Amino acid sequence: MYLITRDDVVNIINKYNPRDITIGTIGSHSALEIMDGAKDENMKTLCICEKGREIPYRRFKRITDEIILLDKFSDIMSKENQRRLMQSNTIIVAHRAFTAYLGYDNIETKLNIPIFGNRTLLRAEERNANRNQYYLLEKARINHPRIYKKASDIDGLAVVKIQEAKRKLERAFFLVSSYEDFRRKSKTRIEKGLITEEDINSAIIEQYIIGTHFNFNFFSSPLKEETEFLGIERRLQTNINDFTSLLPAKQQMEIEIEPQNIEVGHTPASIRESLLEKVFEIGDRFTASVKQEYPPGIIGPFSLQSIVTLELDLVVYDVSLRVPGNPIMSTTSPYTKYYHGNTIGVGRRIAMEIKNAITEGRLEDIVT
Repeated sequence: MYLITRDDVVNIINKYNPRDITIGTIGSHSALEIMDGAKDENMKTLCICEKGREIPYRRFKRITDEIILLDKFSDIMSKENQRRLMQSNTIIVAHRAFTAYLGYDNIETKLNIPIFGNRTLLRAEERNANRNQYYLLEKARINHPRIYKKASDIDGLAVVKIQEAKRKLERAFFLVSSYEDFRRKSKTRIEKGLITEEDINSAIIEQYIIGTHFNFNFFSSPLKEETEFLGIERRLQTNINDFTSLLPAKQQMEIEIEPQNIEVGHTPASIRESLLEKVFEIGDRFTASVKQEYPPGIIGPFSLQSIVTLELDLVVYDVSLRVPGNPIMSTTSPYTKYYHGNTIGVGRRIAMEIKNAITEGRLEDIVT
């Protein structure tokens, strides 16, 4: 299987007209944030949509210059569609839906369009991959929850990390307190069709850390050779957030409900100033670790989803190695204002990096 090399991509990007670059993305996940940021920087946008799922991108007309409608997202892999993207001088911005619908093999071996970011790094987000996020966190000497090698080792509250059986983009995580609890809850979920027996056998089981959740969002700039701390958001999840916050414990126990970690929204957050040094430290360490393991390292945004414990330690329980879904930051993060003098989001920071690369004649340094 031939892997697309950086030299292959450089040959393509060198044929682009740098004065007419288009920022393209898959119409899902964080496409609106990516395109809105591009328009704030007066750049052209292109949205690749599945038929029937294009309504949000037609409704917000200001931010979508062109829509490509396909029967399914993976049709973008055809030679004709790739040629169309190249003719538009398109640079693709990756997010979760991009990797889920196209697949890592296609991205690494068949998609010749330049990608903003490090395409070989995307797969490391999956916990069953070699040199995965746990490996990178350990290389960076960043705390992460204990991983149980087998379910029978569970000796306290733990979270079972697994994808839904039918909707691979969604998570079917659940909490367990013992091996017996794991077996009982696994069986119930398999019978309901939420997960498969095959998936449960390959699930990751992590120690559950008590503390406050913060998603720390960073941006690694190859042009400036530094890592910026962009801001913080927290996730809203279907039957967890309001179920646990609005109902008294007695009523919660009376209702038979299986909590699910399906993310449906975001809320902004900030962190006490005295903890910022620790936040900067994990961002810098992680960036340095990835550069050693996955040259040329992180290009652009990444997120370290973390817990601040009672002892004020930072424990990272999940890593996003592409655009994280957090549009709330574009209007709420004070930290980008500290850097740039105005509040911006991930989408605009990406567009700024692309524009700076064009100005400096360094497009090849920000794509793979």
